[in-house]
Amino acid sequence: MAPAHATPPLAPDVDSSALPAIADREGETNPYRNDPHAITVGRAAFNQSCAVCHGIDADASRSPAPDLRRISRSCGRVPEPDLKHRCQTDADVYFRSTVEKGKIKLGVEHMPPWEGILSTELIWAIRSFVEAPGGSSR
Repeated sequence: MAPAHATPPLAPDVDSSALPAIADREGETNPYRNDPHAITVGRAAFNQSCAVCHGIDADASRSPAPDLRRISRSCGRVPEPDLKHRCQTDADVYFRSTVEKGKIKLGVEHMPPWEGILSTELIWAIRSFVEAPGGSSR
């Protein structure tokens, strides 16, 4: 399988030991949402492992890969709380699944799978960073 823009996945050198351990359940929502420590850990992990394709500090304006900050942007505009929660859960499941399994389109790897390289805790910390307010100036 020929890679498109994907680079080999490398585990970040980030201390995530202070993050609360979480159960490895399918379909769960991000347990670290809005947690300042998780956002800090997620930023460090993102910039070491994801920025080569998605841009430093998730600024994908000059990067080959999609802007990850857009994944759940529409959820913020949903006024009804239960529907907003379901939207956010769907976005979380999509994010985690994509990170773990990667992206292959028409037989071309666009994103490598990170399962077994990034812990569940780091995936959610990265998600927390990506969705944190403040854009690329975090």
